[in-house]
Amino acid sequence: MKLTGSYKLKVKKEIVWKALNDSNILKQCIPGCESFEKEKGNIFNATATNQIGPMNATFSGSIQLSNIKENESYTLSGEGQSSVGFANGSANVKLAEENGITTLSYDVDINVGGKVAQLGSRLIDGVAKKMSDYFFGRFADLVSPITKKEVETGEVIKEKRVKEIKSNFLNKYIYSTIIILILLIVAIFYFVSR
Repeated sequence: MKLTGSYKLKVKKEIVWKALNDSNILKQCIPGCESFEKEKGNIFNATATNQIGPMNATFSGSIQLSNIKENESYTLSGEGQSSVGFANGSANVKLAEENGITTLSYDVDINVGGKVAQLGSRLIDGVAKKMSDYFFGRFADLVSPITKKEVETGEVIKEKRVKEIKSNFLNKYIYSTIIILILLIVAIFYFVSR
């Protein structure tokens, strides 16, 4: 599947470029990222856990930067394996600056296989779009946050482009367990009171 998008950042493209090559910033942008470490040169090892439909999947793999044109563009490609399948893909990232505003545009191409692919293309497309939007939106929030000044207090407030993605996998099981326990207690009281 292919996804495209862009963000306007109120900073020079050199600042955006530096952030695009900062492993700490990239780690914060990957949804569910548990580790992101530089292996060598432009290769990084990453581990991330995310919920894809009813499955909670931990993907481990590598990410590589290639086709590097300093302060202009690069390709971010990666592949990951998990117990429920695999995912691989690439993102072509381009920077263009005009009047001190940098436009970060991206084209993402993603492939999935294994049990994850059996969930259906609509669900996979939705998750892929959500994660892609999160990655680049979070990047934009870190590099060039949107700020608004509150009229009454004069306080500067940072507005987020994206909300943090959190897995609700455990919450579903906790709530299901509580509901089952309540039903068991009701059933026990019903039979005991007879």
